[in-house]
Amino acid sequence: MFAALALAVGTVVAILVFAALRQSPRGPVVIAATAAPQAASPACQSLTAALPQRLGDFERAPVAAPAPDGASAWRSAGETEPVIVRCGVERPGDFVVGSPIQVVDRVQWFGGGSQNGGTLTWYTVDRPVYVALTLPAQSGPAPIQDLSGVIDRTIAAVPIDPNAAR
Repeated sequence: MFAALALAVGTVVAILVFAALRQSPRGPVVIAATAAPQAASPACQSLTAALPQRLGDFERAPVAAPAPDGASAWRSAGETEPVIVRCGVERPGDFVVGSPIQVVDRVQWFGGGSQNGGTLTWYTVDRPVYVALTLPAQSGPAPIQDLSGVIDRTIAAVPIDPNAAR
């Protein structure tokens, strides 16, 4: 009888500890520094100021210091990988004449083909600054749709300028 009571109490304690650890807040998102020569441009400043609190199911998250210029992050309770937006990055090297482009809410996106640990990175290619969006592969369309609307309202479109074909 004592063993059964001890087992029941132990199980309840384990469940409470698991729940407490699962609910613990996560720290700021660490974003690796990358070249973003136009991050301080007026276009990136306008975009950064207009970024929403939510991108789909992802909630705005603090970025760990030192935060790269032009970088912002969002997290979802169910995802381990954050959504990261970087404004003012360099043109992707593999964006060449003939590269496939996806249009989302009047914004042209190039998928750089980089799938790293379950994330995908997309780049705007029809704005005067390149914006990179890195998101979990299974995040669905809402983050790119929400961001496209903000980009379309804050940064005017320009003709695309791909690298020469290889």
